[in-house]
Amino acid sequence: MSEDEPRRHLAEKIAGEIVLSDDPGATLRKWRTDFAIAQTDLAKELGVSPSVISDYESGRRQSPGIAVVRRVVGGLLAIDEQRGGDRIRQYARVLSAGFESEIVQDLREYPTTLSLHRFYEAIGAEELVSGTAREIAGHTVIDSIEAITRLSSEEFYRLYGQSTNRALVFTNVTRGESPLVALRVVTPTPSAVVLHGLGEGELWEHAASLAEVDGFSLALCDREIADVLDALGELP
Repeated sequence: MSEDEPRRHLAEKIAGEIVLSDDPGATLRKWRTDFAIAQTDLAKELGVSPSVISDYESGRRQSPGIAVVRRVVGGLLAIDEQRGGDRIRQYARVLSAGFESEIVQDLREYPTTLSLHRFYEAIGAEELVSGTAREIAGHTVIDSIEAITRLSSEEFYRLYGQSTNRALVFTNVTRGESPLVALRVVTPTPSAVVLHGLGEGELWEHAASLAEVDGFSLALCDREIADVLDALGELP
């Protein structure tokens, strides 16, 4: 894969979603917030007033045409590159692992092992069950519904990347039952599982006992997913 290919793929994906959306403004806003870019910063990059971006996103201005969408997408990617290109790199890692970004939001191997405590601290996760491993060699951020409904057991195993000694962060969960049950058919289990967006009172009642039986650390995280991805991008 050439260095420019992930950028081109991502540009095509964003543009296609905006153009084909029933609500182009909302889709534009979704991608802008996914990139953690303020309306004022995007407007400055494009040389327009922030009210122009606001009007497109709110639907007050006619849906953007292809030329406008191309400029907006180029602006988002340019700002990301100015900030170090974290979002583009995340997408490149997902592509190289053979997944779609709707299923895997980030997949990374670390140059050296990282303590689980530091990992949890970085993303603001609270550990409920302590596992046998206290260090991890990577992480994968997964949309649980997309993964469970679209991946075969063999493809599910590929979520481990190069090592099962990693943290699997599941987003889009309601109680945590589905991803934890799915993990039972994939061996070996990961070192850690993080269920994103849940409070302890919302957790499936058998989750902790299942983690204890299988020996993995179980944690909950309720930060915004964009903030979690930003924090993961800053890990060594």
